[in-house]
Amino acid sequence: MQGQWRRVLALLLRDVVVVGVAVLLWESVPRHPESVSLATITALLTTVVGYLAHEWGHLLGALYQRCAFELPRTPFESPFLFRFDREANSRPQFFGMALGGFAASLLTIVILPLVLPWQFLATKITLALVGLGVLATLVIEVPEFVRVWRGAPIPSGAAFVGQKGR
Repeated sequence: MQGQWRRVLALLLRDVVVVGVAVLLWESVPRHPESVSLATITALLTTVVGYLAHEWGHLLGALYQRCAFELPRTPFESPFLFRFDREANSRPQFFGMALGGFAASLLTIVILPLVLPWQFLATKITLALVGLGVLATLVIEVPEFVRVWRGAPIPSGAAFVGQKGR
């Protein structure tokens, strides 16, 4: 992590701006309740915020477990917040990193229905899209987690660095 704090701050700034724009859009929704385009854009950006929360959950889990990882060189280089180093980290570290993302997703699907105004189309679209995102997590990430739990190697792929077949 040493030497990477500037990159973390750049990513944090990027995501604070995204959240800020989403909040501004939500403030506009009650003034234009019939606008399908505003509802759609607001929902899409709010879904991105949910994805970012999931990614920050993974990063917080990785930091908590003192994992080795690689941050992108620029805030827009990758859709992932970081790449987990499968060679330098242990299985328990993988589980901590993965569980951080799962916990953030769980918090997102609990909090959004509580804070979003139910009378607007933007809320309905947001909840549907976030639900699809959580379903994607269940289909993509949970089976990998279970395979590793059962003894398979830590996965390789776009969100990982290191050699295959650990």
